[in-house]
Amino acid sequence: MLRITKLTDYGIVLLAHFAGEPEGTARSAREMSQVTGLPAPVVSKMLKTLAGVDLLHSHRGAKGGYSLAREPGQLTVAEILERLEGPIALMACSAGPGHCEVESSCQVRAPWQRINRAILGTLERVTLAELAEPAPGLLGIQGGSLPS
Repeated sequence: MLRITKLTDYGIVLLAHFAGEPEGTARSAREMSQVTGLPAPVVSKMLKTLAGVDLLHSHRGAKGGYSLAREPGQLTVAEILERLEGPIALMACSAGPGHCEVESSCQVRAPWQRINRAILGTLERVTLAELAEPAPGLLGIQGGSLPS
């Protein structure tokens, strides 16, 4: 089922911050907590989770930390969500055959599957690089400036 938990939301926030860094830059959990304003224990947990699903690389040592495993433009929102939450499906029948007891007689199955494909297609077209782009007009966020 498609649901985005608070931890997944935090994971996406962390990934977007990594995407805004120069390629290969490693950041510690403490640094990421400070820059995002998220609690350090949550950041530490999410960084380990993101590394565990191959979205981040973990680096040991004095200059260690975490860095993106792939270029932000090559990583889609759909892939991030699937790695953190599982298959993207609005309804059980959208996840594939055999997930619903009444799928063979359900009148709304086909429309829900069509809706699910549209949402999945949109999520597949949005990259982490796009999520990391600064929003116009926001002050103090990655190069935002005062309006003229």
